[in-house]
Amino acid sequence: FGRTEVIDNTLNPDFVRKFVLDYYFEEKQNLRFDSHSAVFGAQDFLGQAFVALGEVIGAQRGRLERPLTGVPGKRCGTILLLAEELSNCRDIITMQLCANKLDKKDFFGKSDPFLVFYRSNEDGTFTICHKTEVVKNTLNPVWQPFTIPVRALCNGDYDRTVKIDVYDWDRDGSHDFIGEFATSYRELSRAQSQFTVYEVLNPQKKCKKKKYVNSGTVTLLSFSVESEFTFVDYIRGGTQLNFTVAIDFTASNGLPSQPTSLHYVSPYQLSAYALALKAVGEVIQDYDSDKLFPAYGFGAKVPPDGKISHQFPLNNNAENPSCCGIEGVLESYLQSLRTVQLYGPTNFAPVINQVAGTAAQVTDGSQYHVLLIITDGVISDMLQTKEAIVTASALPMSIIIVGVGPAEFEAMEELDGDEVRLSSRGRFAERDIVQFVPFRDYVDDSGNQVLSMARLAKDVLAEIPEQLLSYMKTRDIKPRRADP
Repeated sequence: FGRTEVIDNTLNPDFVRKFVLDYYFEEKQNLRFDSHSAVFGAQDFLGQAFVALGEVIGAQRGRLERPLTGVPGKRCGTILLLAEELSNCRDIITMQLCANKLDKKDFFGKSDPFLVFYRSNEDGTFTICHKTEVVKNTLNPVWQPFTIPVRALCNGDYDRTVKIDVYDWDRDGSHDFIGEFATSYRELSRAQSQFTVYEVLNPQKKCKKKKYVNSGTVTLLSFSVESEFTFVDYIRGGTQLNFTVAIDFTASNGLPSQPTSLHYVSPYQLSAYALALKAVGEVIQDYDSDKLFPAYGFGAKVPPDGKISHQFPLNNNAENPSCCGIEGVLESYLQSLRTVQLYGPTNFAPVINQVAGTAAQVTDGSQYHVLLIITDGVISDMLQTKEAIVTASALPMSIIIVGVGPAEFEAMEELDGDEVRLSSRGRFAERDIVQFVPFRDYVDDSGNQVLSMARLAKDVLAEIPEQLLSYMKTRDIKPRRADP
């Protein structure tokens, strides 16, 4: 990707050159750093370090120290990595405008005016960046307040021209041009302390009529700016992602000893359950400082009494169900397959309520919980599950559901509130916190499991940053400042 400058005659170099990397939470972005010594035009290898970008961002204070390795029998020193997010114009504007004495364009009745905002481009062209609503039958409209990112309005250049056209709306789409005016972000921002009035001018009318003054005026009634916080702001400020796993042990998965089972442990490849767990878990674990993950099973008869459980710890430790890292979760999962009896039914509500209870204990933004449910079938307790999700939507929590196997998953689509907000007993979910994907959509045709895992992780994790931000915004929780 790039190389630092050379620093002469030192064993403790502090490099100045920075590298800019595009960052995607939903992908595991692996980096390798090689260290060399430049001696008489040659390069002696001093060592290397392998890290994931998420590990650097998720490290305390954004500082990650790793040993350099790669030279047998030799201590190669350490590398210290520092990460910071490039903040380029993350402010959001809220403004409101009104107009006075606009030109009348309709033969019957008055005009139906609306505004179109254009951002100027480097080549002199203009791009539409916002349209207001239409205010019907008036020459003195007052438009509703609206918000727009500064980068959308002027791409961070405060003096770049912003052109605003005023139109009279027509049903057939042939809107009549009333006039235009130009401004800039810097000029608009001055309206925080005073009203700013713009003349609306129609160049054609101005050329034809000697006594033409204007086609009305537009007044900026209010203008305010707020900072838009990002997912990285919260992670850097100390917010911890707590990852919990719940695995379906119902009999519909098939006997684990049979190759047709979705739980079948093959010496040659991972099962669908193990693949889904590794794909999602290996990305999220970089953002969890202690790497301890509570892991549960549901829908099985568990020893010693053979009672059906919908929330049993995979490590068989009810007092501390946490496993060490994703490999620890996998190990406990495989051990459970050898000790429990797959049974049923498929109940989600108990484990959702379990994680929701934990999430409810800390709601100040320092903790955020992600529950991964891997299942093969139809939910048996749909009403209770919907109730649990609606309740959990008010908590710092997200739910990922991965459906494995050939079953139809219509009920899961209902839980994923992308189209219609989930409701239960007249209550609507406060936020959309569920992301569902069928695993079969991500199986690579060539059988490449690494590619399948990468595709799956990318899609199921894509919504987590926005879901975290939506919780913080509804609670007006701002990211904490990282220690200097």
